[in-house]
Amino acid sequence: MKAVVYPKYGHPNVLEIRELEKPFPGPGEILVRVHASSVNIAEWYAMTGLLFARLRGGLFKPKNTRLGADFAGVVEAVGKDVSDFKPGDEVFGGRGGAFAEYVTVRNAIAHKPTKVTFEEAAAVPTAGLTALQGLRDHGKIQPGQKVLINGASGGVGSFAIQIAKALGAEVTAVCSTRNAAHARSLGADHVIDYTKENFTRSGQQYDLLLNVNGSRSWSEYKRVLKPDAIFVLVGGPRTPLIGPLSLFIKTRIGMLGSSQKFVFFIAQFNREDMLVLKDLLETGKVKPFIERTYPMSQITEAMSHLGKGHAQGKIVVTMGKNGKS
Repeated sequence: MKAVVYPKYGHPNVLEIRELEKPFPGPGEILVRVHASSVNIAEWYAMTGLLFARLRGGLFKPKNTRLGADFAGVVEAVGKDVSDFKPGDEVFGGRGGAFAEYVTVRNAIAHKPTKVTFEEAAAVPTAGLTALQGLRDHGKIQPGQKVLINGASGGVGSFAIQIAKALGAEVTAVCSTRNAAHARSLGADHVIDYTKENFTRSGQQYDLLLNVNGSRSWSEYKRVLKPDAIFVLVGGPRTPLIGPLSLFIKTRIGMLGSSQKFVFFIAQFNREDMLVLKDLLETGKVKPFIERTYPMSQITEAMSHLGKGHAQGKIVVTMGKNGKS
């Protein structure tokens, strides 16, 4: 099978498409013929060799050279003791090494809603789980709360607007002029164009701030937070070597003694939350937005576009011969 690998750290030109052995499903595993995947900032951090990626995956070169996490496709075979999936089922989910024609998965997988395309389903797992877990588990979101989403136009932000609305919150989205109409179309109650207005001086205060990007200081963020608010950090500036950890460190130090709660987390793949996302897709409460689709043969271009930091919604990569499903 064909798969994307990165034999060394660097920018997208280090990516290669190689012929690898097709996996076989072991006990409890499901073999999926991948139709589509999508790119996430986590792949960028791994590929470029951010410090925490190097500490986990190889200091001087990556130990695991496979890349990708999201997938959508068709079950080709199942291992022993698998009873809830069968060959021919259309599925989506997440696992490492998903930029490939085949993956085996054990846990984070769900049946794909029939009204959702493979490309749309592939756009959901990482970004959708990050938004869901950030708002529900770490942000403790409640109906009627005022929620601010900083960086509301990209993959995580687009899902966060919709999920926060589905959970009953009043949502304010921060984005650029180019993305303001898009944020409103996703359900945002209020939109702040950061090119025209400093949202930290709006005079408003919020119960929850989900920070997807941006590098403002804690003293600025604090102005828009209620005394018992929760600040959830899921992204930040792409500082060389340490990336969003720079914002984490500065914020953690700056808020010492503060009454607000600060959380930084990385989303976890699991079956239960994949089923939650499946339900949100089926009911129409969440709809993926795809800005561009690339074939696997253009993975370098797809990652380069992600690296520019201005993608609206998700960037999807199709797999298979010549990158076609």
